Amino acid sequence: MTRPSIFREPAVIRRLERRSALRTVTGSSTVAAAVMVAAALLALVVANTPLYEGVEYLLALPLEVGVGRLTVSLSVEQFVNDFLMAIFFLLVGIELKYEMTVGQLRRPRQAMLPMLAAVGGVCAPALIYVVLNLAEGGPAGGWAVPIATDIAFALGVVSLLGDRISPATKVFFQTLAIADDILAIVVIALFYGQVPNLPWCLASLALVGVLAALNRARVYSVGPYVAVGLVLWACMFNSGIHATLAGVILAFALPSRSDVRLVELGDWLERRAHDLGDTYDDEHHVLGQHDFTDGAWRVERVMHHVTPPLQRTERYVTTFVNFGVLPLFAFVNAELHLVGENFGALLASPVAHGVYLGAVVGKPLGIILVTYLLVRLGFARLPRGMGWGQVACVGIMGGIGFTMSILITGLAFAAPEDAIAAKCAILLASVSSAALGILFARVVLGPDGRRRSARRRGSCPGQGVS
Repeated sequence: MTRPSIFREPAVIRRLERRSALRTVTGSSTVAAAVMVAAALLALVVANTPLYEGVEYLLALPLEVGVGRLTVSLSVEQFVNDFLMAIFFLLVGIELKYEMTVGQLRRPRQAMLPMLAAVGGVCAPALIYVVLNLAEGGPAGGWAVPIATDIAFALGVVSLLGDRISPATKVFFQTLAIADDILAIVVIALFYGQVPNLPWCLASLALVGVLAALNRARVYSVGPYVAVGLVLWACMFNSGIHATLAGVILAFALPSRSDVRLVELGDWLERRAHDLGDTYDDEHHVLGQHDFTDGAWRVERVMHHVTPPLQRTERYVTTFVNFGVLPLFAFVNAELHLVGENFGALLASPVAHGVYLGAVVGKPLGIILVTYLLVRLGFARLPRGMGWGQVACVGIMGGIGFTMSILITGLAFAAPEDAIAAKCAILLASVSSAALGILFARVVLGPDGRRRSARRRGSCPGQGVS
C-alpha cells in the first residue's frame, strides 16, 4: 500500500497498512475455505469427546425474539441454520444480482453453457441417488443432498491450482457454481419447506411488495431494506417457507445503481476542494473551523452514496459471512457423534452410497456430458482458452459440496442415522472431489495447462467442437 501523504501521523499510516493487509487476508477465498474446513474438523473432534454433551445442550437452548404476535421461537442451532444462514444467502443473492447486472449472467448466450452444465450437474447426482436408494431400500427423499457445489470451498481449491486453470475456466466454473446455487435455492423452496401457513405467507408477500416499492421509490439507504428484511425473515420463518430465502429476496431488492450523478462527480469534487481550501485556516484548531468541517462532512456523505447499496451491503457482510457465519455453520452441522456408532454400517448405508457416488461420479458426469453435447450440437462454444481437460477438471471439482449439502441434509432426513450417514458421505465426497481435482489438474493439465488445452483444441483457441 502506498503511504498517503495526506496523513501526518505515522501511527495512522501503520494502522491503515495493517487494515489493508487484513483485508487482503479476509478477501482470500482460499483462507475462507481453510477456516471453514478447520471449523468442521474441530466439530468432528469435539463431537467425539466429553465436550459433546455440553455443546449439544448449548445448541438446544431456546431463544425467543419478537414483538407482540410477531414472535419467533427457536433454538440456538436453528438460529445458526435459519437466521445466520439467511445472511449467507443474502451474500449469495448479491453475487447473483451482480452477475446478472454486469457479470457473465447478463449475456444469456455466453452464460447459457455453464448454466445448462449446472443443470446436468444437478440432475445426474439426483438420479444416481434415487436409483441407488430405490434399489437398496433407502429413503429417496434425500435426492437433493448431492446436487450442490460449495462456492467458497470449491473456488478455494481452484485457487490452489494457479495457472493450471485458465481465467476463462475460472469464470466458467464460477458461473456454473452460481447457477448451481440458484437451482439449490429453488429446490429448497419447492421441496423442503413445511406446510405453508397462509396468513404468514400473505404477510411475507406483502413485505416483498414493500421491498419492491422501496427500490422503485429509489431509496438508496440500506437501513430501510434491512429493517423490512428482518421482518420478512420472521414472517417467512413462521410461514413454513425456508426462512433463509429472505436473504436472497432482500439482495434482489437492494438498488444496484448509485444515487450520485457520477458524470458530474469530478467537477463537483473540484469545486468542493476549492471551497475547503478557502475556508481552512492553518492558525486555528480544526474544532473551531466549523465551515471547513461542515464542508468536509458534506463531501464525506456524498462519497458514501457513490457506492450502490448492493455493493455497500456486500462489503458489510462478506467478512462476517466468510469468517463468522460459515465456520459457525460448519461447526454446528459437521458434528458427527460416532462414539458407539457402527462406522461400517454408516458407510454401507444406501444414503451414504447415494450421496457419495452422486457427488463424486454424478456431478462430473452431468457437467461434462451436458457441456459436450451442447458444444457437439453447435449450440455453444467453449470459452477461449478453455479445453476439454479443463472441462473435466471443473466437473470433478463440482463434487465439492459442503454448505448447501449439509443444509439440505438437515431438511431431508428425519432419522438421525440417515442424517449422520449423509454427513459422513458429504465430507468424504468433498475431500475426494478436491483431491481428485487437484491430482487431475497436476497430472493431466500440467503447469502450463492453459497453453496445452489451447493446443489440444487446435490453432484457434476460441473454436469449439462442431
